Amino acid sequence: MNILDQIIAQKRTEVAERKSLYPVKLLESSIYFQTPPVSLKKYLLRPDKSGIIAEIKRKSPSKGTINRYVSVERTSIGYMQAGASALSVLTDMPFFGGKNEDLTTARKFNFCPILRKDFTVDEYQIIEAKSIGADAILLIAAVLEPKEVEQLAQTAHSLGLEVLLEVHNREELEASLSPHVDLVGVNNRNLKDFNVSVDTSLQLAEAIPGDFLKVSESGISQAQTIRRLKQAGYQGFLIGETFMKHSRPEKACADFIEEIQQMEAQAVERAAGMSL
Repeated sequence: MNILDQIIAQKRTEVAERKSLYPVKLLESSIYFQTPPVSLKKYLLRPDKSGIIAEIKRKSPSKGTINRYVSVERTSIGYMQAGASALSVLTDMPFFGGKNEDLTTARKFNFCPILRKDFTVDEYQIIEAKSIGADAILLIAAVLEPKEVEQLAQTAHSLGLEVLLEVHNREELEASLSPHVDLVGVNNRNLKDFNVSVDTSLQLAEAIPGDFLKVSESGISQAQTIRRLKQAGYQGFLIGETFMKHSRPEKACADFIEEIQQMEAQAVERAAGMSL
């Protein structure tokens, strides 16, 4: 099995265990079931924000440990103060070092939209996502049949959650698009060999229908890359490792967003000068 197969096998076992420990009725008693979710789409479109979905990720199969002792409270608050549009929180423990409590902690201190980043294979996980304070879930086309994407996305919408569909190529995109998907994320990292190329997002940009907000994921480490992706029609940019490899991820995020703003201001000045 490749690493993706291992993750999904582990996830199915984990979900079966959690179902027996935390019944749906218990999850539905959470205070977050009475709280209206915050729209990820709307926040990514806000002109006063950067479009960045800043991620909290302790480790990954490809990089190993990235930031084992990160403070979720400090980092999540700092990300939002820096101008990020939303948060992404890894809740997978075996492969990414995350846990549900990380997301709930981020929820406690922030009013922004929070994406639960996990490998969703069962409707139970969507109810769980709602119960811990998530506003959006991730569905990965590479591990789901198109019919499963449709069913899981429908369940998410029934709970008021938005859906980010992650694809890696045109085949996945064309097979898995659904009216119940809100955002399409193009993962620039090949989940089978971990090679990363932003060209994946650039090549798929025109293939994503205009009804869906476009998000580029992984491998974004330079402000100039954001400019190229925006020109291609992307409005969301999921960034984790670039920030998390620093001792203070929130400071790295603030510096990155400031660089983007300076670059965009310079572009406006040049355009104004050319029109004179």
